[in-house]
Amino acid sequence: MKIALASDHGGYALKCDIKALLEKLGHQVEDFGCHSTESCDYPDFGEAAARAVAAGTCDRGIVICTTGIGISIAANKVKGIRCAHCADSLQAEMTRRHNDANMMAIGAGFTGKNMAERMVEVFLSTEFEGGRHARRVDKLNAIQP
Repeated sequence: MKIALASDHGGYALKCDIKALLEKLGHQVEDFGCHSTESCDYPDFGEAAARAVAAGTCDRGIVICTTGIGISIAANKVKGIRCAHCADSLQAEMTRRHNDANMMAIGAGFTGKNMAERMVEVFLSTEFEGGRHARRVDKLNAIQP
């Protein structure tokens, strides 16, 4: 799977850990930045990763900032993106099963490396259930202009 990965300075260290995990698991990674702990703006990187997922050049996306909130908002501004801010592996599982989320946001200031790695593994390995959930995802998609 090809994964779009992005963070701001607050998520940079965790992004590096996640990138190493993704590569170890055999995924291709497209890193949309940032590339240091120097202060930067999360919308720039969240949008870039989301555009790659929406365009289909990446299969899924993972975005990280200090809280996970700002970068998830940025990603969700892109048409076709369903980016879920997750704090544990059950949320990562359920957002795939029920919401067909194509991106996940993580708060590096609240989520440790081990939990984040487990969330990533679950997010990437869980399939969408479809059925009644497909109807709801269709309604979500219809909200967008």
